[in-house]
Amino acid sequence: MSHNSFGHLFRVTTWGESHGPAIGAVVDGCPPGLTLTESDIQPWLDRRRPGQSKFTTQRQEPDQVRILSGTFEGRTTGTPIAFVIDNVDQRSKDYGDIAQRFRPGHADLTYALKYGIRDYRGGGRSSARETAMRVAAGAVARRVLDTVTIRGALVQMGPHKIDRSRWDWAQIHENPFFCPDPVAAAQWEEYLSAIRKSGSSCGAVIELVAEGIPPGLGAPVYGKLDADIAGALMSINAVKGVEIGDGFEAAALSGEENADEMTMQDGLVTFGSNHAGGVLGGISTSQPVVARFAVKPTSSILAARRSVDMQGQDVEIITKGRHDPCVGIRAVPVGEAMLACVLADHLLRHRAQNPHAPIEARLPRN
Repeated sequence: MSHNSFGHLFRVTTWGESHGPAIGAVVDGCPPGLTLTESDIQPWLDRRRPGQSKFTTQRQEPDQVRILSGTFEGRTTGTPIAFVIDNVDQRSKDYGDIAQRFRPGHADLTYALKYGIRDYRGGGRSSARETAMRVAAGAVARRVLDTVTIRGALVQMGPHKIDRSRWDWAQIHENPFFCPDPVAAAQWEEYLSAIRKSGSSCGAVIELVAEGIPPGLGAPVYGKLDADIAGALMSINAVKGVEIGDGFEAAALSGEENADEMTMQDGLVTFGSNHAGGVLGGISTSQPVVARFAVKPTSSILAARRSVDMQGQDVEIITKGRHDPCVGIRAVPVGEAMLACVLADHLLRHRAQNPHAPIEARLPRN
């Protein structure tokens, strides 16, 4: 069985392992005639690239992408688009000590139980290295979503949250955390420095906002837009929770508080709030789509942990190597990419079924 693909009309398949010679992806279903070169993809990969600050893994991968197929003279042809990125800075010797031991919190045990074999070098296929190809695919999806803006921000690191009254999108480019709150960013730097020096790790919460979404994306019951977004975000390494709109906070609201009231303005339906996160009944409303996902602390830490080995013996294990003290930082561009892929897929599906559907929240006329 193949479980390395996602999407329907805009379909992405990734391949490769953390310490293999290369990683790659194939994007099938991209419309023809869109401008696309490596220079359209590379800036998004550079945002995810490791080794850019002391707060991420020091593995030095340039992540230079090459397009192998699906374009001609800088435009998409409508045929499968294949990418490849060479792995150039593997240090497989760092993982020799865990060849026969299972790291707590990692997929080592489950891979061995499922397949009877595992690539212990950096986690093999389960490594977050694979997410580089999701970012490349997301860059293509953004070409499909030419009127949509997708942005992500880190809104919580460990127990420390941002102050939303200080939210400034411009600030996410001014610190290594994609943080929209400059005061929180300064506090996080001190907090994460201590975490990193101790050899430990922390989790994070990322918020994604997509604006310019037309109404009608998604389908009732089994094709819900928010369900597909949740599934895509949950597929990212180390993600343990997803919420749309107010999410779990909605449970504390009354029906009056939670209802996004509607009025007419210049012939369009307008909303007084967006508790629903831009999705009602699994279908986009034209409001911003808002999603958050929680990333657990990086499982690779220097503190000794109890585990078992391949022979069924109790052991103690310390995970060496180069690891992110907060993997949530580099998950921001990955989350953006996954949201872009889902939205591109649903946009193409919506156009296929409803080619004359409105692009704004204008009521149909009988």
